[in-house]
Amino acid sequence: MSWQNAELESFNQTNTSAKSGSVDFVQKPIEIYVFVDPLCPECWSLEPYLKKLSIEYGRLLTIRPIISGHLNTLNKDKFDKPRKLKDIWDKTAKRTGMSCDGDLWIDNPVTAPWIASLAIKAAELQGKKAGKIFLRKVQENLFLQKRNISDEEVLFDIAKEANVDLQEFKNDLYSPSAKKAFQCDLKLTQEMEVDYIPTIVFFNQVAEEQGIKISGLYPYDIYVKVLKQMLQQDPTPAETPELDEFMAYYGIVGNKEIAVVYDWTLAQTDKEMKKLQLKQIVEKIPVKYGSFWKYIK
Repeated sequence: MSWQNAELESFNQTNTSAKSGSVDFVQKPIEIYVFVDPLCPECWSLEPYLKKLSIEYGRLLTIRPIISGHLNTLNKDKFDKPRKLKDIWDKTAKRTGMSCDGDLWIDNPVTAPWIASLAIKAAELQGKKAGKIFLRKVQENLFLQKRNISDEEVLFDIAKEANVDLQEFKNDLYSPSAKKAFQCDLKLTQEMEVDYIPTIVFFNQVAEEQGIKISGLYPYDIYVKVLKQMLQQDPTPAETPELDEFMAYYGIVGNKEIAVVYDWTLAQTDKEMKKLQLKQIVEKIPVKYGSFWKYIK
């Protein structure tokens, strides 16, 4: 069985069988709620750890993005302060290694953040996997390409990139179903007393114990420690795939994401990616901070 089928595709399914140690699970026991905002640079910086979790422990968990409105509300108050937002983005990029170009707020500011959130829920109506891919493409267009993700034409381009049905997406964008799904996410955010973005909440669906909430960004080991605590066992992480296979699956990936997944330094990561570049397997994407790569073969 290929790496994609064994690990990544399995984490998009909820009724699969998994075995870890001496314990058999009827379904994946752990569900992770990830409270994010599409305009939040720290949420973007969480991506490397989510990738590593899904690769190493995807047989045991599902990841469910919840679109929070906290940052949307905050941004409305800051539209008269683009310089401040630019500084926040640039500082976050330098600190986390995940490029986000704060010049967006000077050159092409997002005018209606709530539309992007609604669009993610509209894409999700075509399936949870479609919603996750669309969210990632929204982030790539925003943080790497400085595109106004509240512009409908930009969202339609993103829908094409994410391979969702474009006409269905257009019909759903402002539909009652998309609005209701977004409202459900906002309600869940409030009910779970999430007051900081990003926040991750781990649930054990088998034991039905109280969830464990982690607000903010932490080293990967912290998330693994919580996972093991929820499982009450020490599962063996799955092996990481070959680098070209990893790139083929994800399409566009940053050096920081690769470094986290493979436990490499950024220097070692850059060296390995240049080897793939010479083989014309990937091409480098010009970004303001760090390096991002696109699979082309």
